[in-house]
Amino acid sequence: MKKIIPAAIIVFSLLAIFSCVSYDLAQRRQNELFYQSIEKSDRYEIPLCQLNKNRQIVERSGYVLCYNEKHEQADWVAYTLDISKLEKNTKRTNDFREDFEIKSGSAILEDYRKSGYDRGHLAPAGDMAYSVQAMSESFLLSNISPQPHPFNEGVWNSLEQHFRNLAQNHEKIYIATGPLLEKNIYPTIGKNKVSVPEYFYKVALIKDAENYKMEAYIIPASAAKENFRNYRFSVDQVEERTGLDFFYLMDDELENRLEAEK
Repeated sequence: MKKIIPAAIIVFSLLAIFSCVSYDLAQRRQNELFYQSIEKSDRYEIPLCQLNKNRQIVERSGYVLCYNEKHEQADWVAYTLDISKLEKNTKRTNDFREDFEIKSGSAILEDYRKSGYDRGHLAPAGDMAYSVQAMSESFLLSNISPQPHPFNEGVWNSLEQHFRNLAQNHEKIYIATGPLLEKNIYPTIGKNKVSVPEYFYKVALIKDAENYKMEAYIIPASAAKENFRNYRFSVDQVEERTGLDFFYLMDDELENRLEAEK
């Protein structure tokens, strides 16, 4: 016997599809407007990335991120450092929490609980102590990635401190950092299936007046107390593996020369 699908179900299904399409288009437009807003700026820390329905760019007081819904963490987090941002105006808050600005839903605290992984910062809390708001926002789980504890407290922490040291003696440092999500499938934690990355990267443009230099690193999550300098790469090499275009707002000739250097 042929079943007749009620008209109400058909209408509901069509509305759901239309709603999803509208959301995807709106999200893509929001991301595009963000990039348009910085076209003629010196926001060198912002990478150029693929825009699709799985990604959302969110701008905070201390950093900008591109959230990847598929992996439930950011593709990249970008921020700047200078000597004024090294001021300690607030204490570490440790208020890890869900990020309700992520429209598709961010990772949640339960995803990390008893997972065996640290809630590892991408934009470090130590770089956000100049502002109560920036410090608090650094603990949103959209700025967090699963990291083994020896990595988080060891080589990754040393690399973060390295750039804080550089900021004491340089005009400005533009930094982009994140998990290296180059595979489709990773081990996951929690009910939201937060991907567990195998590598993390950090790239930086260091400015003094009209002089620039770059540093780039790809560090395995299995590393612990190793020297971060053992994992230095060219920015070109990091771009090849991440699929991102770093420092694209710079003069092309200068950008190309610096990104090829290691």
